[in-house]
Order: sequence, then C-alpha cells, then structure tokens
Amino acid sequence: MLDYLDALINGFLGTVRWTWRSIIFDVPWYTNYFWGLIIISLLVWGLEILFPWRKQQSIFRKDFWLDAFYMFFNFFVFAIVISGVYKLLGVLFSDMGISSRALAIVDMANWPQWTQLLLFFVVLDFVQWFTHVLLHRYPVLWEFHKVHHSVKEMGFAAHLRFHWMENILYKPLKTLGVMVIGGFEPEQAYIVHFAAIAIGHFNHSNIKLTYGPLKYILNNPVMHLYHHAYTIPKGSHGVNFGISLSIWDYIFRTNYIPESGGQIQLGFPGDEALPKGFWGQLIYGFKKPKKKH
Repeated sequence: MLDYLDALINGFLGTVRWTWRSIIFDVPWYTNYFWGLIIISLLVWGLEILFPWRKQQSIFRKDFWLDAFYMFFNFFVFAIVISGVYKLLGVLFSDMGISSRALAIVDMANWPQWTQLLLFFVVLDFVQWFTHVLLHRYPVLWEFHKVHHSVKEMGFAAHLRFHWMENILYKPLKTLGVMVIGGFEPEQAYIVHFAAIAIGHFNHSNIKLTYGPLKYILNNPVMHLYHHAYTIPKGSHGVNFGISLSIWDYIFRTNYIPESGGQIQLGFPGDEALPKGFWGQLIYGFKKPKKKH
C-alpha cells in the first residue's frame, strides 16, 4: 500500500519539479514543452495576424483569453494534478504483470529512428482519430466534447480548449497504442509532440491552408473548420475527425468540405446553454446528457 502512496506523491512532485525546471530553462531545450508551446503559439498567432483568412475577425477574437488559459491548464496544471494517479497506475499494472513488452505487437528496437518515429506518429494519430469519433458518437462523451465545440471564432488557441475529462478519455487509448509498439524509446517522442502541437495549432488557426495534394494526408485549417460547423450533414455524428492526419477521414469516408470560403457559423445546436466561463465548463457534462441534435 505504501508503494502506491509513494508513487502517487512522487509522481505529483516529480511533475511539479519538471514543470518548474522547464519554466526556468533548466531542462534540455528539446524537451522544454512549456516554452515550446509558447514559441509555437506565438509563431502561429503571428501568421494569423499577417495572413488572416477571415479578415473581419479580431486579433483578440471572441474567447481568445479563455482559450489561452485552457492551453496552460490542460497541458500543465491538469498534468500536474493527475500525474500522481498515472504513476500509481503504472506501479499497479507492473504488480499485475502487465507491461509494455507483454502487449507489444511490433518490435521496433532495431529499426532506424526515423521509422520508429513515423510509426509512432501514425499509430498515435489513428488512436486519437478513433477516440475523437467516440466523443461524437456517444452522448455521454459528447457532453464533455461540447466544450471544445463551443468555439465561435476559430484561432490557434482553440486547439487546446477542451474539457479535462478528454485527457482522461484519450490517455488510456494513447497509452495502449504506444504499448503495442515494442522497442520504442519515449525520449524520442518530443519530435512527435512538437509536430502535433504545430499541426493542431494550424488546424484551428485563422489561416487558409490546404497543403495542395498533401491535403489527403495532412489535416488542415479548411478541413478542420467544417468539423466545427454548426450545421453538419444529416444522419452523421460529425465530419473531419482527423487530428494531425486527414487520411483516416478519407479512408473511412468521414471527410466533408463543401466549400472553402470560411464564412460559416460555428458551434452546435443548443450551444447557448453551455457555460461561458471556465469554472462552469470545468464541471459541465456530469449531469444526465441531453439528446444530441
């Protein structure tokens, strides 16, 4: 029992220390997720200002500061709060004889580093695409995901406006996805982490990008805007579920880009009932879910 308590406390304190060391530049630059997030955010925001798609949209768009707060809450504050629990679960699974090697389907130990990273990126992205579909498909999960879809004006920071329960939902499936890839060194994951942040920021940005023929592989702002559309095709639970890659939507025929003007209403039917502030959104979704329109 003491081992679990130690894991809980040490996991929490370890994440606090790492976050603080990141803030004061006391970690290797390539693992500094705190300042990395800030730099990527400023770069994409600068491009939004220089090359705005929806020119009437303010630089400080609706809910800009709320979304900026969400970036740091979801990536750092919540990570600190929950880190001890994840550490405890790691010890528990180890005691039960469940390890990453036991679940590994592919052993990448002797693969070139670039192929390891590529497979890691693709597997992780598919797992997130599948989880995203579930968030739209099942009403109890959709209640939490509504927070992300309450965005009324798209900008880079909307990328990380999501209910904290999404962290709980994504984490186990992402972990399982990583565990089936045997021999992968987590130290390499920073490359995928920063790539995913940059792509996600661009997908939510006020910039018109499609990447030409690569649009069938990479998600992009035009495609993702219609994921946030107020009006979606009848009979569907959503469209364009891609996170970093769009290819899953084309494979599973959930792609939908009716036009590329960008002047569409965002949100969902009934979004006026969702709390406008952070604290209200923090506890949203724990009541009996209403039927999705």
